[in-house]
Amino acid sequence: MINIKKVAVLGGGGKTGKYLVNQLLEKEINVKVLLRNPETFTIQNSKVEIIEGDAINESNIRSLLEDCDAVVSTIGQRPGEPMVASNATKNVLKIMTDLTIQRYVLLAGINIDTPFDKKEEKTIAATDWMKTNYPEIQQDRQLTYNLLTESDVNWTLVRVPFIEFTDTSSEIIVNLEDCPGDKISSFDIASFMVQEMIEEKFVRKSPFITNI
Repeated sequence: MINIKKVAVLGGGGKTGKYLVNQLLEKEINVKVLLRNPETFTIQNSKVEIIEGDAINESNIRSLLEDCDAVVSTIGQRPGEPMVASNATKNVLKIMTDLTIQRYVLLAGINIDTPFDKKEEKTIAATDWMKTNYPEIQQDRQLTYNLLTESDVNWTLVRVPFIEFTDTSSEIIVNLEDCPGDKISSFDIASFMVQEMIEEKFVRKSPFITNI
């Protein structure tokens, strides 16, 4: 378990990211959020610092990560910009090294493959569907994983199935080899990411998480 006082957040303006920011605040953790459109951000709290910028801009990432103890990301895809996740991760990993930050927790789908997977038929079918229908997004997410494995930071890549954007909470199932369920709430995703950031149970691993 590590002591974290301030966290840099990517994707904090998104549907899952807002849950993440709120749960960090509930733990009395200071938050720095990188936003392309700060005017749309509705969370008001003295512990929130907003940095205007873009995750694919290295200098913006440096401004975000300064004075932070960890980085968490729920960054998603953008229309017409399929390589956002990997480009953001390149910047994050570089600046983390420069600033000697070690903890990085980020969100991805079940379609990413790792050498430790033992995916069953349903998960394989979902992965193959993404590869066929969204090859650039698949390439982006897989490259993100590869960049993490080549780095020296203490990363955790959280893989999730269909996201229900609700504050409903139920038991979370965790599996390192296959996705054991079909859906998970955004509230529970945020809860798991915050706890994992602190407790470091799955350092340099890619757990699948679902609700029962």
